[in-house]
Amino acid sequence: MRTQKNRSKAAKNKRSDNRFAGIRRPYSQEDVDRLRGTVKIEHTLARRGAEKLWELLHTEDFVATLGALTGNQAVQQVRAGLKAIYLSGWQVAADANLACQMYPDQSLYPANSVPAVIRRINNALLRADQIDHADGEDRIVWLVPIVADAEAGFGGPLNVFELIKAMIEAGAAGVHLEDQLASEKKCGHMGGKVLVPTRHGIRNLVAARLAADVLDVSTIIIARTDANGAKLLTSDVDERDHEFLTGERTPEGFFCVRHGLDQAISRAKSYAPYADLIWCETSTPDLKEAKRFAEAVREQSPNKLLAYNCSPSFNWKQKLDSTTIAKFQRELAAMGYKFQFVTLAGFHTLNYSMFNLARGYAERGMAAYSELQEAEFAAAADGYTATKHQHEVGTGYFDAVARAISGGECSTVALCGSTEEAQFAQAHT
Repeated sequence: MRTQKNRSKAAKNKRSDNRFAGIRRPYSQEDVDRLRGTVKIEHTLARRGAEKLWELLHTEDFVATLGALTGNQAVQQVRAGLKAIYLSGWQVAADANLACQMYPDQSLYPANSVPAVIRRINNALLRADQIDHADGEDRIVWLVPIVADAEAGFGGPLNVFELIKAMIEAGAAGVHLEDQLASEKKCGHMGGKVLVPTRHGIRNLVAARLAADVLDVSTIIIARTDANGAKLLTSDVDERDHEFLTGERTPEGFFCVRHGLDQAISRAKSYAPYADLIWCETSTPDLKEAKRFAEAVREQSPNKLLAYNCSPSFNWKQKLDSTTIAKFQRELAAMGYKFQFVTLAGFHTLNYSMFNLARGYAERGMAAYSELQEAEFAAAADGYTATKHQHEVGTGYFDAVARAISGGECSTVALCGSTEEAQFAQAHT
């Protein structure tokens, strides 16, 4: 008779088989075991997030996310009802990197910057969970999956391996890698993009999968191709790239290629066996183009899920009418685009809202700020709570810590008797 332990192990293996159906690993389990070492470290947030994201991708019509720039933005996204968080490398480059610089999206920032922001977001979500639980409020599931940008890997496959490990250790549920040359990496909507050979793109995806396997987490791996807009290639070593070569070379020695959807489809088909989702970076919000790409990929890999960047680089109203915009994501979902995201939502929200307030404040002083505050009070009916900023960041939670330490009596608790408690309670009733 099989023991309960054996039955559980068999069930886990069955789930794993379903989870990784169609995924190729050119390495063995023995390779993974040899690289794990003897100390098993549990990566709880990454594991929970990966399992939850995989479930959402197969139970929701589609998973819609916004790019968060800070932990507080992520908290507001979850409070408002979003079920996953997107972390953009562009936004990290712009205003959240460990170099404390403002950079364009060209992999100029330290490679450990995105893992640091993943950790920061997870810490903010953990604090929100602690605050709610201490208040007896457990309606919101705060620790939602985070999908993070690994850019072009910041180097070769060893760099990819270490970067993905760092992201998982920080609590990422999913990661995406693009097939650009890391040293020449550009934002998907910039010019001058240089592709690596298809086999090198695959090698990076394998490195990412190996990192996840070594850490024993079923991380969602998204392969992004920039071949729709990239006109340059580092090497002609891969036969799969030959049909797109023009025969020209640049002064830097790069090969010129015919960019476009055919090149993107070719690469997507090659990447599909090594990734959980496929993403084609596009220059316009084009449903016909999206449909052609999806059908080509899924003709070869019928169950392969797709991702779509609903980019703020697109001028949506210029390209599409209001009716098409309203149904755009549902139509994408019907094609198989199950993960859809607005990469730079945090950047644009932060800048526009602050500009609006600053302009009003410059012109009308406290009247402008009071209007912001009144809008916050009104949003309380929809679940918004950040007007009570002291409570929002955990003052009441640490009051509870202080009381526990002192056996229930503490004269130095911070929230009791505060200005917020005296003046804001009425505004929320």
